[in-house]
Amino acid sequence: MEVTEAEQAAMHRALALAETVRGRTSPNPAVGAVILDTSGHLAGEGATRPAGGPHAEVVALEEAGASARGGTAVVTLEPCAHTGRTGPCADALIEAGVAKVIYAVEDPNPEAAGGAARLRDAGVEVIADVEGHAAASGALRPWLHSVRTGRPYVTWKFAATLDGRVAAADLTSQWISSAASRADVHNLRALVDAILVGSGTVLADDPQLTVRDGDRATQHQPLRVVLDRRHRVPDEARILDAAAETVVLDTAAPQFALKALYDRGVRHVLLEGGPTLAGAFIEARCVDEVIAYLAPMLLGSGPAALGDAGIGTLTDAATLEIESVIRLGDDIKVVGRPRWAEARAGE
Repeated sequence: MEVTEAEQAAMHRALALAETVRGRTSPNPAVGAVILDTSGHLAGEGATRPAGGPHAEVVALEEAGASARGGTAVVTLEPCAHTGRTGPCADALIEAGVAKVIYAVEDPNPEAAGGAARLRDAGVEVIADVEGHAAASGALRPWLHSVRTGRPYVTWKFAATLDGRVAAADLTSQWISSAASRADVHNLRALVDAILVGSGTVLADDPQLTVRDGDRATQHQPLRVVLDRRHRVPDEARILDAAAETVVLDTAAPQFALKALYDRGVRHVLLEGGPTLAGAFIEARCVDEVIAYLAPMLLGSGPAALGDAGIGTLTDAATLEIESVIRLGDDIKVVGRPRWAEARAGE
């Protein structure tokens, strides 16, 4: 079934709304919703509120009011049929008298799936898979990954010279990346649920790991996570200050750490640790996205971005599918996904 021009525009708006709440809805998905009245005009819109708050459809319905009756709901994810902290969105749409529901991605969560069938049983016209690829590769991507794998989506971010060094031989590293890249990192931090480093990074750099700059500064402070198997993090470390919540995990195993974070409701982790920790995550195939900020600088010595990852021959290399390459100030930002992540996405 084809959608109208107004419905297609509504889906694009719903996708944009979902992007505005990235990192602030977990363990729920970041969803956008738009309600069109019977004439195809905008009646209401909304995005998922933080956990425990209303889902996108309910927010949009509240704004639309009586104008929703006989109208169309356009949503980035199949409306849920699950009662958790809030009631089923499918029931809310039926009670509001919506005549048609258009959604982008089918809900893979067995606890919440079935909304489309419930809507059809109530006589509501349902159209699925409208802009499905855009939705699945956008704000929903980390959540969809976590539902399918049982662990958070992991983005490994690093800044390096063009020859792959993250610091000079004397370990100085400020500032390899440009001011534009550093601001972009803060925007990235605002989109995730947690930032993860090892105790070595805390001892070497004493980072605060908060959102302090960029377009989304102060909107959201992700959970700070330190892997500290040897209990080396000092009490005065900045990562333990009151600027954001911090969890110290007594482990060096990526899978154990990610399971513990998943159980806390974390669905997207930003890996900002040093080369050793990055190597461990790559070896365990626990990296789903790589974001590299490459500076027009050569060092020739000093620590490399990636430590030992258990790769002994070129045929075992972790190859990436490049998604984007852009310029930030004098730097180049490269975003890629390991091909094993692409294979998992298709499962």
